[in-house]
Amino acid sequence: MVTGIDCSKDYFDIAVLKEGKLTFKSRFANNIKGFMDMLPHVQDTHVVMEATGPYYFQLARFVHDSGLRVSVVNPLIIRRYAQMRMSRAKTDSKDAMVIAEFAQMTSPKLWTPPTEEIQKIRNLETYLEGLKQRRQMLCNQLHAFESAGTIEQLLYNEIKEEVESYDKRIKDKECEIEKLIKQNYAEMAVNIRSIPGIGPRSVSMLIIATDGFGMFENYKQVISYFGLAPRIYESGTSVKGKGHICKMGMGQIRKVLYMAATSAIRCNKACKELYERLRGKGKPYRVALIAAVNKLIKQVFAIAKSGEPYKAQFG
Repeated sequence: MVTGIDCSKDYFDIAVLKEGKLTFKSRFANNIKGFMDMLPHVQDTHVVMEATGPYYFQLARFVHDSGLRVSVVNPLIIRRYAQMRMSRAKTDSKDAMVIAEFAQMTSPKLWTPPTEEIQKIRNLETYLEGLKQRRQMLCNQLHAFESAGTIEQLLYNEIKEEVESYDKRIKDKECEIEKLIKQNYAEMAVNIRSIPGIGPRSVSMLIIATDGFGMFENYKQVISYFGLAPRIYESGTSVKGKGHICKMGMGQIRKVLYMAATSAIRCNKACKELYERLRGKGKPYRVALIAAVNKLIKQVFAIAKSGEPYKAQFG
């Protein structure tokens, strides 16, 4: 039996299937009381839900801690599955049913909660990203005032002080994250850092996003998770589009990896050779850069799993 769950901020809908037939469906409050009310109806089932922002996490952890099998899947995968079935209805109860049908057909990989250390680092990372965005907003505002030539000195000084305050807080949080990484993943961090092109920021983001690479069995899964798997758009001889990446992962990690790859195509032998070969064949800059990103991920995965520093054969 499988249970599909569609989560939202205040409630979640469930659909229980047995041998392809709906045996139970209902809606519960997205809180501990709702979790307890749901539990008797999902015993002995494989519970599957989407990774819908922060709203799924407490429920997924509750189901896991209750000793049930639980999987968390990318919402885009469910959307593509619904499109394949030509499903037109879009309601929470219908979405729960679609998730249950998807689970029954595919038996998705089981989910385990991130470690306490990783969750703490992820929370700090999310807060850090917010600090950077708010700092950038202030800088943009200051630049606009300066360009217009209308800003008073008092206001200018106040904004500058606020920017400097953000700079200090950002640096403090970066140091805190780096300290936690060293405490929990010191050897792995040193080994990954030995790869030409990989900087401390890349190391932290890679370890945080992958739970110390414990979530994956091969590097291709990491590439797909980050949304860097190439997607070919071609049909017969008449339709040929540009190659795109499948954006099924996280934007922030992609930005960091793009920057790392920009460095790697200059100093990392394997990435440099791959990039130059693709450019020599006339491939666009972005296509060649993404290929270098994927080469970096392959190297990082090999080193993280081997426990050894960078060597040429990891290329």
